[in-house]
Amino acid sequence: MADKSGQRLVVLGRISGLHGVQGWVKIFSHTDPREGIVKYTPWLIRRDGKWEGIKVVSGRRHGKTVVAKIEGVNDRNQAAELLECDIAVERSQLPPSSQDDYYWTDLENLSVQTVDGELLGRIDYLFETGSNDVMVVQGERQRLIPFIEPDVVKQVDLENGLMVVDWDPEF
Repeated sequence: MADKSGQRLVVLGRISGLHGVQGWVKIFSHTDPREGIVKYTPWLIRRDGKWEGIKVVSGRRHGKTVVAKIEGVNDRNQAAELLECDIAVERSQLPPSSQDDYYWTDLENLSVQTVDGELLGRIDYLFETGSNDVMVVQGERQRLIPFIEPDVVKQVDLENGLMVVDWDPEF
């Protein structure tokens, strides 16, 4: 996904609720730790199908959730207009990943092939199961492949958009 300038965007969360009467919002965050989302500013939020920049003034963990104060949002009614908006940042705002770590967004859309060279499809998205991450690979059919290095995932070549896996194509 990209903004109007062509920058790649990474969705980090969503505005999921209201907190108090002074314009604070609750955030459902995909970052680890959850409160890490407030360190990224500006945020881009999607309203009416368009991305717009907003500045986070303050934010913190609040129980099991995260709350944030957004510049120019000073009461509950203004905050309510932001409910269910996705929160994204430009990919360039994220710190570089190490050689053996990957952002999920960098893995999405990679071609996936077996060690024998059989194309399985492209990574549509990933999800967490508790024991390991799982890649949803869309090809002639959908496959769920665990992201387990080096047992299943043998090679990740971001430059060439390819992942090689040790996986039975019939599974």
